[in-house]
Amino acid sequence: MNDMSTPTVGLGAVPIKMPDNPVRDGGSTPYLLMPISVLFLLLIVAVIRSPSLITSAGIGSAIIVAAPLVLATYALMANVIAGRGTVDLSVGPLIGFINVTMIQLFAAGYIESPIAIFVYAIAVGIAYQLLMGLIIIFIRVQPIIVSLSGYLALSGLNLVILPRPGGVAPDWMMSWGLGTSIVSPVLIIVVIATLAWLAFGQTAFYTHLRLMGSDERAAYTSGIPITIVRLGAHAIAGCFAALAAITFTSLISSGDPSQGTTYTLIAVTALVLGGASLAGGRGGVMGSLFGALNLYLITYVLATFNFGAVQSFVTDLAYGTILVASLLLTLALPFIQRHIKNFSPLLYFVALSVVVFGVILHATYDYDRLAPESAVAQAQAPSPTTAADRSIGPLETRSLGDEDAAARRIAKPFIFAALLVVLVAVLLRVLVSQSDRKDIGPLIYLVIAGIVLLSAYMVSRNADIAAPPALTREVR
Repeated sequence: MNDMSTPTVGLGAVPIKMPDNPVRDGGSTPYLLMPISVLFLLLIVAVIRSPSLITSAGIGSAIIVAAPLVLATYALMANVIAGRGTVDLSVGPLIGFINVTMIQLFAAGYIESPIAIFVYAIAVGIAYQLLMGLIIIFIRVQPIIVSLSGYLALSGLNLVILPRPGGVAPDWMMSWGLGTSIVSPVLIIVVIATLAWLAFGQTAFYTHLRLMGSDERAAYTSGIPITIVRLGAHAIAGCFAALAAITFTSLISSGDPSQGTTYTLIAVTALVLGGASLAGGRGGVMGSLFGALNLYLITYVLATFNFGAVQSFVTDLAYGTILVASLLLTLALPFIQRHIKNFSPLLYFVALSVVVFGVILHATYDYDRLAPESAVAQAQAPSPTTAADRSIGPLETRSLGDEDAAARRIAKPFIFAALLVVLVAVLLRVLVSQSDRKDIGPLIYLVIAGIVLLSAYMVSRNADIAAPPALTREVR
């Protein structure tokens, strides 16, 4: 009889140890310590340096710029988890290839509708990744050699198809890249892709993928069809690379044979920063998302400083420094696990969210409005009670005056902050009481992130509302 505490795969399989799963398990995941800490640190610096980030246009622009990087990181993660050191260096040129061919085919009138463009992009992405997987599996070439060959071949082919940036994206796609609102088709694509990864993380295929990445020999002897699993990982990577190419096309609204190539090293850096192991077997969608957002915030923060001609070099230096720090933290994980046995990334995320929200509230609220409005409210003498006022019943209200409107505008952000603190306290109580459950982790991440973004947006929107004309005339 098999040991019930040791999971096995397949009939008559030998017992193998299941790798730690950051998505499905409720245990300690200390490798998320680095991306979460860096994310909130960069967010605080970004808001202090440029409060316009926490506005409708600021968040919308951040979404459309970061979306291709997030999806490219998801594409890399599928192959990296599969093991054998499968780091797909060709993901950037593949994004560029789909971009330039899509623009050229649209200009020729072959594909115009959204369905045709999505089908074409996904078909090209899957076809390339399956070809790469077949070469790795049956010809037995090292994955790094295959991916590097694909990088060079696609980079040259892109320049042959489109020698210089040009062309025009479809009209419906150009409107996606405006970045004037938070909710956009690009955000919907990223959300659906993230939810798809979370759902995929609950399947047996994902378990087989991680087992194969951890120990391919043990997975094979346990009855896992490693050929099918590896090809499936490549197909999934092709789907996410196609979505990255679509969002990249909407961002630049044209074709560019060389710009997509830059996503390769940035996506690899984001993947490592998110805690994934390049040796295989470990990686999570939330860590990859945090890693991609961290790299976007690094670029955003550095853009607020004036480094002149060395701006790009400083950005590359920051990427390299973060990558080295992430690798050093990976080496220190055994030491961290010995001293942090029950680290909860959920509670850590919630605690830092409250701190960051306080910084956002302070950076975006216009305190200068408090003094004039308070002065006006105090300067206005109480009006004598009229007959109309005396005729108001106990459950009736009269229309608000200028002083009432001023008081409401002053109190609104504080009331909103108090309600948010109560909501966070209730959420913390739920986290503690339901800590033994293993299926609330991803949901809590999404809920907390939504609360923080919505709260910051509402506060900044409230701060942007000007005083009414009547009140402005009295202040003058």
